[in-house]
Amino acid sequence: KTDPRSLNSRVFIGNLNTLVVKKSDVETIFAKYGKIVGCSVHKGFAFVQYITERNARAAVAGEDGRMIAGQVL
Repeated sequence: KTDPRSLNSRVFIGNLNTLVVKKSDVETIFAKYGKIVGCSVHKGFAFVQYITERNARAAVAGEDGRMIAGQVL
């Protein structure tokens, strides 16, 4: 989305081992923080879009520094 208000509800996930971790894995890991309205996985990183900024903040707080597939997010 290009809506500037949606930027605050988007989470950047860096240092992601995308050789092992797939889009469905990212969605499963981050779904516990709220309804995901978009998810895109790229080489080494991903974005997850939530409905609210509150969901995005919770996801960042909960997953920052977590190790997934041998790499710290």
